[in-house]
Amino acid sequence: MTVDSAPEGVDPNVPNVARMYDYYLDGKDNFAADRAAAEQILRTFPHTKEGARANRAFLRRAARHVVDSGVRQIVDLGAGLPTQGNTHEIAPEARVVYVDNDPVVCVHGRALLARTDGVDFLQADVRETDALIDKLGGLVDFDRPVAFLMLAILHFVPDEIAYDLAAKVRAASAPGSRLVVSHAIDPTPDTTPQAVEVYRKATAALNLRTREEILRFFDGYELEEPGLTYPNGWRPDDPDAPGNGITFGYVGVARKP
Repeated sequence: MTVDSAPEGVDPNVPNVARMYDYYLDGKDNFAADRAAAEQILRTFPHTKEGARANRAFLRRAARHVVDSGVRQIVDLGAGLPTQGNTHEIAPEARVVYVDNDPVVCVHGRALLARTDGVDFLQADVRETDALIDKLGGLVDFDRPVAFLMLAILHFVPDEIAYDLAAKVRAASAPGSRLVVSHAIDPTPDTTPQAVEVYRKATAALNLRTREEILRFFDGYELEEPGLTYPNGWRPDDPDAPGNGITFGYVGVARKP
C-alpha cells in the first residue's frame, strides 16, 4: 500500500504490528514504515517469517479442533489483516467474529466479508475489556460455548490488562468454551532488546513472557493435550515433519469446565 491509500485517521508513517505481521506472511497490505520495521526485526530474528507461518498453521488446526469438539462460535481477537486461510474459511459451520482495533484492518476485513453470512468484523480494543465483552454480547450467545482465539496478540498487551482479559473472557463464557493462545517468548536474550525497541516505536510494545507466565492465562481452564507446547508440536498433521521441534513461542488450547 502507499501513503496516499491510507484511510482517514491512520498514520502510515508509524509501524503497525498487524501490518508488520502481514509482511511476515508475504502480504501486500502494509506501508513502507511497516516494511522497514519488519526488516529490522528480521535482521535480529531471521526466522520470524517461519514463526508467523507456524502460528498460522496452528490457527488452522486449533480452529478445526474447537469446531470438531462441538463449538459453533469463534471470536478471533486481534485478528489482523485478512489473509489466506481465514478462520471463517477453516470453520465455515461456525459463527465467526473478527476483532481488531486497526481501522485499516477493519476496512479490509469488512470489504472481504461483505457477502459472507455468519461473519462479522468488530472494531474494538482488547485493552478495553469490559467494552469489548459488552459489544460481543450483541454478536455471540454467551449462554453457549465460544472459542476465543488470542493468537500473537497477548504479547502486545501489558500484564495487568492481558491477565484481566483472559479472566473476564472466561467469566463471560459458558462451560465448554475454549481459549486458544499463541505467545512469543524471548529466544535470544542478548538481541531481544533490539526487537523490543523496534516495537516500542510501533503501535504496540512487546511484552515477552516465560512459559510459567503464559500458563497463567489458562487459569480456570483445563489444558487439552498436548498442553502448552511449541506451535508445530500442537497436534501436527505430520509429527515427523522437519522443524516440529523448533519453537518461537508457546501455544495451547484449553476448555472451560
